[in-house]
Amino acid sequence: MAQTDCVVSPLGYIRSGKKGFILEIKPEYREALIGLEGFSHINVLWWSHLLDNPDSRRVLTCEKPYVKSPDRLGIFATRSPIRPNPICLTVAQVLYVDEANGRIGVAWIDAEDGTPILDIKPYIPCSDRVKNVSTPAWNAHWPAWYEESGEFDWASEFVNAQ
Repeated sequence: MAQTDCVVSPLGYIRSGKKGFILEIKPEYREALIGLEGFSHINVLWWSHLLDNPDSRRVLTCEKPYVKSPDRLGIFATRSPIRPNPICLTVAQVLYVDEANGRIGVAWIDAEDGTPILDIKPYIPCSDRVKNVSTPAWNAHWPAWYEESGEFDWASEFVNAQ
């Protein structure tokens, strides 16, 4: 099979400010918002552009990122934005969809203002939720549900936060 070059173009940008978080979609992609209204959550794939450099792309392991984790973890066992391909995923609660102006208001997203958006997919329980999930012992005490994450003391979980 022949290898082809992969070209990824942002379909919009994440905006954050005093009015919260907005996904701004470029005019040429706004028609793709049709039918998104009514979904309470979406999966947002975004590019960690601020950490996209040759050194970050070579990082394959990290030293004890979480208080209860092993001393060394592979980057694929973390949610770090530092990755060989800095693609990140966030489930976001939809507050509104403005098709005409190409805006999706979301309650929160863990990306910086100006972050490129690669794709948006509706959160669908039969595809995105798993009934019988297992995780390693070092993070088994983390919240079981998205809604509980906001109240969880995440700062106490990260080694660098202490």
